[in-house]
Amino acid sequence: MKVLVVDDHPLVRRGIVSTISFENDIEDITEASNISEAMSNLINNKPDITVIDLYLGTEDGLEIVNQAKAKNINSKFIVLTSSSKKSDFAKAQKLDVEGYILKDAFAEDFIYAFKVVNRGKKYYDPAVIEYKYGNGEKSNLDELTERELDVLKELSLGHSNGQIAKTLFISENTVKKHVSAILNKLDLSHRTEAALFAMKMSC
Repeated sequence: MKVLVVDDHPLVRRGIVSTISFENDIEDITEASNISEAMSNLINNKPDITVIDLYLGTEDGLEIVNQAKAKNINSKFIVLTSSSKKSDFAKAQKLDVEGYILKDAFAEDFIYAFKVVNRGKKYYDPAVIEYKYGNGEKSNLDELTERELDVLKELSLGHSNGQIAKTLFISENTVKKHVSAILNKLDLSHRTEAALFAMKMSC
């Protein structure tokens, strides 16, 4: 897997590179500090995942996503930013970026997000996930079965699969299947996002 890291601060770039360099499936990591360098790399090196900062000095990092999509460049984009503003997240989501992570996240959280995106799923930082459903639009909650809603409520309480199984009188394997179905229907990446979603929706 090839990775491109785009940030206008060299120390930040090196920190990101250091964080992901120990992953076994990464064969090449390159860096860029602005839109021009990033686009040149995307065209010539064809990275599988591109990590970008929202603000590259005076440049808008999301313009890289815009230009890449216009040129049909198939790279998955992860926004790594210090901004948790609703407007910034909304712009990134509109461009259908695969990941959105805050810079104050733990290294293991970033690695987890990286792996989720690499598997073809989306990952949004729990701190900003509320914006995903904060626009008043109807969610996919009505697609869940009654049993899946029961499991979702248990997830919002922080219960394990074993605890959920005992509470609902079903097997742990059945709980796992319900959790998987919930994540797919709600377009979420992991149970933490599902729990946060449940709390926001007060299901």
